[in-house]
Amino acid sequence: MAQVPTSTSSETTAWLNFDNSSWTTASFSADGALIYNSTQGNKAVAVLNFGGTKTTANQTFTVVFPASTSSAAIIRIT
Repeated sequence: MAQVPTSTSSETTAWLNFDNSSWTTASFSADGALIYNSTQGNKAVAVLNFGGTKTTANQTFTVVFPASTSSAAIIRIT
């Protein structure tokens, strides 16, 4: 899945926003995910830990990202 994040900033914090990601009719288990930059040799940007194994069997698997705010965004630089 490829997704271009949007960026925002305030006077003291910059953050990236991602849309939720879904895989339909998926059958797999995952403990986490990797956000990487495909324009920089696929270098890792963030590692997500789901806090346990999430499993789906022939259903939609969705990763829900937090709100796009300076205090909640998944990637923040202060």
